[in-house]
Amino acid sequence: MADLAVKAETESETPLDAYSRVVTNVAARLLPSVASLRIMVRVPGGRRPQGSGSGVVITPDGYLLTSAHVVERAESGSAAFGDGQEVDFDVVGADRLSDLAVVRASGASLTPAALGDADRLVVGQLVVAIGNPLGFSGSVSAGVVSALGRSLPTGAGRVVENVIQTDAALHPGNSGGALANGAGEVIGVNTAVVGPWVGQGLGLAVPVNATTRSIVAALMRDGRVRRAYLGIAGGSRPLPPRAERATGRARGIEVLTVVSGSPAADAGLRPEDLLLDVDGVAVADVGDLQRLMTGDRIGRTVTVGVFRNGRREALDVRPTELRE
Repeated sequence: MADLAVKAETESETPLDAYSRVVTNVAARLLPSVASLRIMVRVPGGRRPQGSGSGVVITPDGYLLTSAHVVERAESGSAAFGDGQEVDFDVVGADRLSDLAVVRASGASLTPAALGDADRLVVGQLVVAIGNPLGFSGSVSAGVVSALGRSLPTGAGRVVENVIQTDAALHPGNSGGALANGAGEVIGVNTAVVGPWVGQGLGLAVPVNATTRSIVAALMRDGRVRRAYLGIAGGSRPLPPRAERATGRARGIEVLTVVSGSPAADAGLRPEDLLLDVDGVAVADVGDLQRLMTGDRIGRTVTVGVFRNGRREALDVRPTELRE
């Protein structure tokens, strides 16, 4: 019996393995910065709960980052933290096209998380997800980066590009929570997986990178993100050999539809045109074009290179502002 007692005591003092040390350190660092969000919507006579999700504190004066679909159609709610603190928040702005939103807690002194750079991730890298799945606050799961560069369709009819795929367990309520690297830096905003993927070891997160930071800054400053609008729909396709030889490009965007009365229509873009570049910057797929349609191009003439009728042409287009 004495030997068993000594063995039990020794095992209880065994140091954590390296994997466990990383996960526990990340959890200790980020749990104070991740909140459970309770979403409220206005109804005649008051407010009613609409749903829940997660949020990540990004400034000490109360700004939190979350998913746009978590706060959809909401104006306010409450944020509860692991230490028992609960504060009300207002929705500052949401961007459906990136599925990101910013809320601000009132009268709160909060612990901000450090933001990292998802562009430095590699497949197989350890990641830790923290959120409030199925109402269980402060839940931690871990896994690896399964793939990079995925595309996530949004309710706004566009796709979020370069989405992170992970096998860290994600469930409804995780949306808006933190996906962190081993240093405890937030490198993604988790999106709860729905449909047949639930419980199948597949989770997605919107990357935190330079693009995300600019979106968050715009939401904090203006409550919205301004984007330029051309008025075309299309898809990536390999250029025919003749076009490839003439342009030096392997792929372009085949224009399938041109919206009547749009800037693209006014400029003379037509279905079956092959879109090659915008202001000299090559575009190989719709994601490339979306990234170039920034607010500074609204109302400013841009030069669009297309291949049509066996030759390259340049068209001047003046984008308008995209209205969701």
